[in-house]
Amino acid sequence: MARTRLSSAKDKKGGGTAEKTNTNTTTTTSSTTTKYPLPTESPNPPKVFILPNKATAAARIVTLPNPRYSKPTRFLVCPEAGFFEFTKISAPKTAPRSWLLETASGAVEKPHEDEEDHIISSSDGFDVHITKGAELYVASPLDPLFLLLPALAAGAGQESKSTPAPKKRLFLSSDDHFDALSQPTNHVSEILTWPDLQRSLELRLAAVCDTVDAGDEQMFRLNESKLLDEMLAKARRMAEHAFPKSMEEKFVSKALEAPILGVRSQPTAVTEPDPTTATAKSREGSATPMESVNPQSTIPSLATSASSLSEASAPATSGSIDSATNADSGDVVNAMSAPEEAIKLQRLRVAFNFICSSYIAPSLAELLRSHCVAAKDKVDFGPLDDYLIKLTKMRNDAAAARTSDYSRKRGMDEEEDERAEKRRKKEEEDKVKKANQSRGVKKLAKVNTTGMKKMSDFFKKK
Repeated sequence: MARTRLSSAKDKKGGGTAEKTNTNTTTTTSSTTTKYPLPTESPNPPKVFILPNKATAAARIVTLPNPRYSKPTRFLVCPEAGFFEFTKISAPKTAPRSWLLETASGAVEKPHEDEEDHIISSSDGFDVHITKGAELYVASPLDPLFLLLPALAAGAGQESKSTPAPKKRLFLSSDDHFDALSQPTNHVSEILTWPDLQRSLELRLAAVCDTVDAGDEQMFRLNESKLLDEMLAKARRMAEHAFPKSMEEKFVSKALEAPILGVRSQPTAVTEPDPTTATAKSREGSATPMESVNPQSTIPSLATSASSLSEASAPATSGSIDSATNADSGDVVNAMSAPEEAIKLQRLRVAFNFICSSYIAPSLAELLRSHCVAAKDKVDFGPLDDYLIKLTKMRNDAAAARTSDYSRKRGMDEEEDERAEKRRKKEEEDKVKKANQSRGVKKLAKVNTTGMKKMSDFFKKK
């Protein structure tokens, strides 16, 4: 009977389990079925572009050689507005985003609170796309001169000891320069069919080239001096005002910042107690010692001593240099402050280097930098270089002073380390001795021996 009851219980239990399994299967199947099926992912998803208002309907996105490395790159070209480059702005990978794009007229209706999530209702003829990423492409104006420089400066700056100097550049027509840029992988030949665009390109050629007339056709040859003037004019327009805050701090402020000598704190006014009042209170005996003394009276003295100590520890090289200090406030005391002329020249140099490193081929960029250093009549970076020399010397002196301070403390640190090592070794030896002691010796060590004679007293001479 026991077996029968056990088997029947098992059968009932098994039936319940099967019933439960079937219920879970049904629930899983119903949860995977959706009311609104998602469409398949498009191999060419839409992108978000911000285009200029002056671009006409004839504008096209074309492939042209990159002015820096001659790689195929996308540009926006308009026969009336000119050339535009695309700057990609995207969210960081740690915080992914997406775009909800409307591709037809209409409005997106937001779902009600009682409706299911992730459902967008719309009217007939309404199409909505959701992009996987939130990339944004902004079209900004580009001088077409940068696109023409690779053809104008073919072989510029490539001479070295191993390779012979390139041949002298000749006067060539605009069509010859354009043909040097045209390749099957780009659309240079297509955009040259616009007459207005071709004339604007020839005007940009004339701005940096020497020109001669050969019959009815004009010939062009690159003039490096004119090119330097053009790049410096662009750099001056960029450096006319301060850079954005992050760039100004990184490339101008920190580059010209002098080492810190100390912090000058503001002395606090101390109110001394009236002697007559203090005497009266002491006679009455109603005042405690803490009531007659200002608890903050010691703080200004410490601050003043720290300030005087920081001023006394200033390097000897900063004696003839102006220091940016303010005695009435707790300002940072720098070794020297950069003059306004040096700040302007630093902005100009940063802008010029940015143009050379972003839009000009490396060989031609090095050639322009060398011409910029030699052409003192165009721009003189002498005041900036003199300030940087003083700044470098001061930074080296400050680093040497910190190193000497560390060397002075080194002897004391070594002595402390030796004492700590001896103390550690002694503790380890005591632990080993205690571990090797027998139980009887440990018990005897705990006995109170006060008032008892030592064993050596019994063996003394009488």
